[in-house]
Amino acid sequence: MKHDKELEPELYKVAREKGTEAPFTGKYVDEHAKGMYACAICGNELFSSDTKFDSSTGWPAFAQPAGGALAGKPANILLTKDTSHGMVRTEVSCKKCGAHLGHVFDDGPAEAGGKRYCINSVCLDLKES
Repeated sequence: MKHDKELEPELYKVAREKGTEAPFTGKYVDEHAKGMYACAICGNELFSSDTKFDSSTGWPAFAQPAGGALAGKPANILLTKDTSHGMVRTEVSCKKCGAHLGHVFDDGPAEAGGKRYCINSVCLDLKES
């Protein structure tokens, strides 16, 4: 696990200060390689490339987390209510290290459960298979 003082400034801003990267700038927005997306801080497995889809929102989008309900195991993420910026959203964080990853919305593919996990690229590390 990386310590906070080892984090690049953008990763620190997003993961620890609950910021967001600019849309369409993240390295994984248009990524199509197969593998597992892990937390860039602690390596916790977060999302499989099999659940990644193009949401046209500017951030990587996933239909379900690794170890999610459809897999019959507890997820490797935490979901909490976020009322910042005058909105009510559901924040997605890494269950292992607490890093802010992004938010989840109810406008994902219906056939995959209807969720869109909108995640900042900077918080992810793709382990290709």
